[in-house]
Amino acid sequence: MKFGSGKFRIWLFALVIFVSLLVFAAVAGRFLIVDAPQRSDVIVVLAGETDKRPALGLQLLRQGYAPRMVLNVPAAATIYDTNQLELARQYVEKLPENSAISLCAIRGLSTRDEARDVKRCLAGDVGQSILVVTSDFHTRRALSIFRHEFRGKTISIAAARDPAEFGERWWTHRQWAKICLDEWLRMIWWKGIEDWSGTF
Repeated sequence: MKFGSGKFRIWLFALVIFVSLLVFAAVAGRFLIVDAPQRSDVIVVLAGETDKRPALGLQLLRQGYAPRMVLNVPAAATIYDTNQLELARQYVEKLPENSAISLCAIRGLSTRDEARDVKRCLAGDVGQSILVVTSDFHTRRALSIFRHEFRGKTISIAAARDPAEFGERWWTHRQWAKICLDEWLRMIWWKGIEDWSGTF
């Protein structure tokens, strides 16, 4: 009787764990995405995904979400033989809104380092609110990091979507699954180590 009772508890525990994992898997992709832009003093477009993030930043700028935009560009990156900063300058110069757009040379390799580079580029002229633009799967972590680095400021975020890279039903595509796993590992590291310890 005792054996049967213990065995039942083991099976019940295993069932609870299994169901919990299924629920987590079902919402894991959706949880990563936060898409809630608010009108702000400045739009900051994070480096990367140059075919999606800057386009969304421009759209928000044109819609009046902020009077100016900062476009982050890796300082040392090159495309073939051309420095990416130079390419970004050429891109911005052709835009009718070029006077409202500035470039920020990013030297850090992590999102937290990028947030600190943004602080340097804004040189204290942040205003009270920042609207961050990044890839959809990166939004929740980026929002947490910018709120950590810009304490006292209102930080909101907009999600640039690219179905070729990521979707909420991550288990249906290999690329989506890789992105989901990688982002969750980064999220766990950020929340469990860096944000928690405050020493990194």
